[in-house]
Parts: sequence; C-alpha cells; structure tokens
Amino acid sequence: MQIKKNISLKPYNTFNVEATAKYFVVVNTIPELKEVLVNKDYLSENKLIIGGGSNILFTQDYSGLVIKLNNSNIEILSETKDNVFVKVEAGIEWDYFVKYTIDKGLSGFENLSLIPGNVGAAPIQNIGAYGVEVKDLIESVNLVLVDDLSEKTLQKSECNFGYRNSIFKNELKDKFIITSVVFKLSKKQSINLDYQPLKNYFQSNNISNITSQEVRDAVISIRESKLPNPKEIGNAGSFFKNPIISAEKYEHLKSNYNDLIGYPESDSKIKISAGWLIEKCGLKGKRDGNVGIHEKQALVIVNFGDARGKEIVEFSKAVQKKVYEKFNIELINEVNII
Repeated sequence: MQIKKNISLKPYNTFNVEATAKYFVVVNTIPELKEVLVNKDYLSENKLIIGGGSNILFTQDYSGLVIKLNNSNIEILSETKDNVFVKVEAGIEWDYFVKYTIDKGLSGFENLSLIPGNVGAAPIQNIGAYGVEVKDLIESVNLVLVDDLSEKTLQKSECNFGYRNSIFKNELKDKFIITSVVFKLSKKQSINLDYQPLKNYFQSNNISNITSQEVRDAVISIRESKLPNPKEIGNAGSFFKNPIISAEKYEHLKSNYNDLIGYPESDSKIKISAGWLIEKCGLKGKRDGNVGIHEKQALVIVNFGDARGKEIVEFSKAVQKKVYEKFNIELINEVNII
C-alpha cells in the first residue's frame, strides 16, 4: 500500500474528466483502510472514498486524500430452503456480482444488470432499474465509522432507504465507509417484469417460461441499445433523478401529453421520467462544444471529448432551467458533484 502524490483522477471517473488528487491510495482490506485513516501525516486532509467512479463529477482538483476501496471477496454466509445470504465486499464491480448470482442459479438481481460502479456505492444511492431497487435485496450493510474506526452493521430497516436515497446520503454523510453488503438472494426463479420495456421485449421475441438469465440478457440488450458505454464515451449514466410529483399535477400534465407515463409512489405521488421531460424540451441530442445529451437517451449527459467538470455542470444547469420553465418541475442531480 503506497500513498501517492498528484495523481490524475481521469482513469477513476467514468465521466472521463481531468482532475488531480493531492494524495491517492488504493486499499485492499479493512486493516489497510484503518491504517490510512489513522496515518498522522494525513489526519488533517479531507478524504474521499471512490469505487468505480461511475457517479462522480469532478469540477476541480481534489485537495485531499482520495481512497480507492478495492476489497473484492464474496462469501456465502448461510442458506435456507429458499434463500442464500451472501456477503459481498465493497470493491467488487457491481455487474460482476450480478453475473455471479445468475451463474449460481440465484434470482433477484437480473433487473439490475449492467449498472456501472461497485457494490459499495449501491446502498448509498439505492440503485435501481427496470422495476427493482437494491434495497429489495439488501439484508444489512457493514461499515467503518470515520471518527473512531469502529465497525458497525446496519440492518436494512435502519438504512432509511428511499428513491435514490438512504441514511448514507443524509444522517451518516461523510461519517462512514461501506466495506461490505449482505444480500438475500432467492433460490427460486422470481421474475419481475413490471417494467413495460421488459414485457415488450419478451412479447416481441415470443419468449415464455422466462429465466433469470433471459431477463439479464434482455436488460443488457435494452441498456446497450440506448445507453452509451462509459468506456467509449464519458458519462455517469442517469444525470438526474426521475421527479416525483403530485397526482394532481400528473393528471394535469397527462391531459396535455397523452404519451406521459407515470409510476405510483404512493396514493398521492407519481414518479415520471426525467428523460421524457428533457426530450419534450427538444434537448435530446443537443450538443454544446464537448458536452451534450445523448442522442438515444435524454437522461444521459455525455463528455464528447475534453470537457471539464465545470462545463458539464453548466450544461446540466441549462437543462434544468429549460425543464423548469416548460413544466415547473425541478430536476435534481443524481450524480455526485465534487
């Protein structure tokens, strides 16, 4: 383990923007992590934990210590007749783990295939796709508290999960480092086709008796058909959260736009597509220099070349302004801007 100085962060963020870390270190174990945190030479430095770098936008150099958590073990803790409980360390690539579950004949994660990033970030953001959120599969979250280096386990009920939200973004913000997550997986094929594009996929391909592997294949096919690969063009996936509006406002919008689709969040709240709002503003495919909105998915802002983080932020603010002016709806960033 070596702490390095003045390291480029371009390889460590999927937006592919240039920024420099004053200090940078890769840690592979919890003891190494604690060793770094108590190192007297860096106690006064700000610290940033990164994994896959898929939800970060650097707008400036980081004047502190960037810690890349790289622990990568998967351990089956226990089994019942119907379920398997698996402890997955934070540094493992998310889709590697999803493939692992499918290969083991386990079910639950297939809808979350091909989401970029590492396992440690999943509970923070409560990642979700195609009708499934990771909170549905989490049993507990293990973490290290920064102030005293104690290790703590939070049960699912203590994590205050919400739409793209959790205790880790609020009460525990900057106070913790997730080291592993325990997931509950099903031994039975438990297929979720609530998301309409998935239903359409299987109907159009005349596929019945659907398996978890087939759902994974479908999700990958759909995602690859409309989402840019971060390895080919800089992006962080969905830049904005899908807004949740009142049922009354939804009905008003629906009366003017027949193609608007809503997903009930409660009796009085409806979630709608941020991408739909952006597209209705005529912004899909719009480009301004090195920054633009992807031509196939309006929810994705891309770095076409050497865009700086501040350029991307300014572009995103212009998108927010257009949407607010047209719909009186505020788009909230999903990407963590640093």
